[in-house]
Formats: sequence, C-alpha cells, structure tokens
Amino acid sequence: DLWSDGLKIYTTIDSKMQRHAEAAVREHLSAYQQKFFKVWNGKNPWMQLDENNELKEIPHFLEQSIKRTSQYKILKKKFAGDTIKIEAALRVKKDMQVFTWAGEKDTLFSHYDSLKYYKHFLHTGFISMEPQTGEIKAWVGGINYKHFKYDHVRQGKRQPGSTFKPIVYATILGEAGDIYSPCYKVVDTPVTFFTGDEENPTWTPQNAEGKYSGDTLTLRQAMARSVNSITAYMMKIMGVQTPFMVKKYARRLGITSHLEAVPAMCLGTFDVSVYEMVGAYSTFVNRGIYTKPRFIDRIEDRYGNIIKQFPRETKSAISEELAYVMTYMLRGATEEKGGTGRGLYRYNLLGDSAQVGAKTGTTQNYSDGWFMGVTPNLVSGAWVGAEDRSVHFKTIKNGQGARMAMPIWALYMKRIYADSTLDYKQGKFPEPKREITINMDCTKEESPKADSLKQVSDSLKTGIEDLYKETEEKSDQDEF
Repeated sequence: DLWSDGLKIYTTIDSKMQRHAEAAVREHLSAYQQKFFKVWNGKNPWMQLDENNELKEIPHFLEQSIKRTSQYKILKKKFAGDTIKIEAALRVKKDMQVFTWAGEKDTLFSHYDSLKYYKHFLHTGFISMEPQTGEIKAWVGGINYKHFKYDHVRQGKRQPGSTFKPIVYATILGEAGDIYSPCYKVVDTPVTFFTGDEENPTWTPQNAEGKYSGDTLTLRQAMARSVNSITAYMMKIMGVQTPFMVKKYARRLGITSHLEAVPAMCLGTFDVSVYEMVGAYSTFVNRGIYTKPRFIDRIEDRYGNIIKQFPRETKSAISEELAYVMTYMLRGATEEKGGTGRGLYRYNLLGDSAQVGAKTGTTQNYSDGWFMGVTPNLVSGAWVGAEDRSVHFKTIKNGQGARMAMPIWALYMKRIYADSTLDYKQGKFPEPKREITINMDCTKEESPKADSLKQVSDSLKTGIEDLYKETEEKSDQDEF
C-alpha cells in the first residue's frame, strides 16, 4: 500500500537538475505563450486549410472538443443524455481558478469558457538523461500538473519531423558507409516518389519553406540545415527496401511506436514520444550501446529491504564507429553554415572546447516544434506544441523547432553548466578506439560508381524477406 506501508522509492531524478529544467520551461514558455496570444490577436487559433489553401477556423471545434471532457461525461450521466440540459449546464458561469504563467487567477467561467481558454496554451515535454547510465535526471511532463494532468514525455506522442532524420542517415551510413559518407554531395532539387495510389500517384517532399536552392550540399550540411529533398533523395537512391531498413534501425535504437515503412518516414510523419527519441539519440553518444531510459532505481520497504531493483538495461545497437560518425553529423547543426542549431551561440554554449550535437524538428502546419541536444554526458529532448494539432502558429517564423523548443534546452544547459555543485562540464565527444573507416575528410570524397550502388542495393535486400514476413502488429510489439 503506497499510503501506509512506508515504502521508499529511489528515483534517478536529480532535484537540482529538475529545478533547472522546470525553470527553463517556465522562462521560455511564459514569454512564448504571450507571443502566441499576440499572433492570433484574440482570434480562435484552431484552423485548417480550405480548398484554396487558406487557413479557416474549424467549425464546431469547441462543441466537439467538450464531448471528450470529464465534465461532459459527468453531466451526460446526470441528465441521462438530455443534450438540452447538458448544453445549458455547460454554459453556466461559476467561480473558478485558472492557470496563468503569472500564477492562478480567480475568474467567472463556464465550462465552455474554460475549454476555450485552455485550448490556447502551448505545452511541452522535456527530459534529460545520462547516455552511459540511462538515468533520467530531469523530467518535465507538462507546464503545470494541477491544471494539465497529462505527461507529454512518455504518454503523449507526436510527429518528430526532422528529428527523425538522424536515424535515416544512420541507416544509410550503417549499411553503405564504404560508399556514402557525411561528405557525399547531393544537389538540393525536387525528388519524386511513385506511390502506387490512384488518387495521388506521386509524392514530392517539400523543403521547409517550399523552396529548393539548387545548391550542392554534403550530407552533413544537408542534415545540419534540415534539407528535406536531400534526405528524400538518399532514401530513394538506396532502393525501395530502404524504409524497411530504416524501421529496423529505429527498432534497434529503441523506437517502439508504430512505424509505417514508407518513403515519407524520412520526414518523421508518424507519432513517437520524447522518451523514445532521447533514448535513440543517447545511443549515438554511448558508443553505439542503447541504454533504456529509466527513472526508478529501486524500491525498499520500511525496514530497508529491497523489494524491487531496476537495473540498467543495455544492448548493442550500432557500431562504435557509426555512433561516433553520427555525433559528427549532429554537430553539423552547430558547426556548419546555416545549421539550425547555430542559435545556441547566443547562449554561450558553443566553442572550441564545447562540442554540441543537435537536431531541430518542425512538423506540417507548425503543429510541433522539437529540439534534441547531445553533449558527451547529457542527452536532452524537448517538444513544444498545443494540445490539439490544429492549434499552432501561422508561419514557420515562430512555428519552428529552433524557436519553439531549442530555448528550453539552451536555458536548461546554461543553468546546468553554471551550477558548480553538479559534475557536468562542456567537452568533446571521445573518438573510437579503432580506426574510423567512414570518410569524414571532404577533400577526398568521390562519387559512387554504378557497380557500388548495385552492391548497396543487394546488401540491403539481405534479410528483407524476413522483414516482409513480420506483420506490423508483431513488429510494433517487439520487446526490448
């Protein structure tokens, strides 16, 4: 009995780091929420594109949303489903306290007023863990537990957008690192896939702002700038079996959510949790060893006897060499010109002795903003978005991961490094003990030959038959 047995539950959470995380969330989102209010200027933000590709308010949004609330279900039972009485009760104003970033506020609201007010808020999920131990040091499941009892770290799942690209590139370099490398060059131009769908027979991924530069970029530069067309090109040139291999690598890296092995997965169009993504990125830092994130160490009874121990769970996911190359790829966001993580310089988190890997993510309609940040001893991830995907910023200027989520990570890490009582310092990622065979010297890069491309395709087909045989249900229930 949790209330009377005198149990002692030991967590991995560090109280100081937890306070730093909560302070970072509060500092950023309290200000960014005001920007969200200003953008919509009193208008309802639940929007959808019409036939003319213009944003229009979703009709009957609140009426449909309120049917999913606990208040509606209570009233439905009380009035035996009488919709007239239910609607009347939902519109009765009464005294209540509501959440604001300046503290709770007394007001006179109906259930409809309350729902409309809360649908405007931006939410977040943030965790920070040690990649070597799997210990989660800070966990912020939302902006306020009293008013929003929902965990956006593990319970909530949203599209990861471009934060999934490193898993795609890990697949490419892991399967064909002798041919492709971070230095391999591709032109930023449209790439078209044939879908086999009669209504939409082709699919051409768009870049973030719907433009193609025509520039020739290395894979590292492309990932640093989050260029969709180049990720799509690599997915296409590797062959039709590539999505299945990407799914296989995602499973190795701890992604257990439902995944569709289709070309669109290169842009992160499925739902995953912050918890899963932080575990996956930690594998790159931890020399290719996946360590399952954990937040409980052990449980003891009142006499100090251990009832349950939660040991570290690890497995070899990718090679040490590939893991290091991926940290090099991730560093591109902060080191390459045009990298989406270059904004970290204004937080004094980058320098000659401070290597930081990063990846931003922004989803369609700017519904989700992600930021994944990796250092030699901490991997942290943040998601920011509204409760409903239809509630979002109007443009990429404010609705991108670098603006929505990155500041949380930056403010958190700045506090961590400034806290002299914590043993976390800026540093560099350790190189593998063995020689690196994947080329990272871009002065030596050569274009792959046709016969080499065929070898890649043939090697990818190895084992594909087994993957095809697995049902989606079985695949998605793979145990750790």
